[in-house]
Amino acid sequence: MTATLAKEVRKLSVAEKIRLVEDLWDDVAAKGDELRVPASHKRLLDARLAAHLKSPGSAITLEEFRRRLAGRL
Repeated sequence: MTATLAKEVRKLSVAEKIRLVEDLWDDVAAKGDELRVPASHKRLLDARLAAHLKSPGSAITLEEFRRRLAGRL
C-alpha cells in the first residue's frame, strides 16, 4: 500500500472503512484458490487431529472454552 493510499484510507469514516474491509475480504475470498496453506500449518493440524482422535474425551465445549478464557482476562 502506498503512503498516499494509506492517507486516503485514514480519512474514511468508520463505516466506510468497514465497507472497504468487507469488499477486500470478498475479493480475497473469491481468489482463495490462489492461497497456499504452509506445510507447517498442515503438519500442526494433522498433529492436533491425531491427538484428538487418540483422546477425544480431552476436548472441551465452546462454552467451557469461553468460561476458561474469561477467567484469564
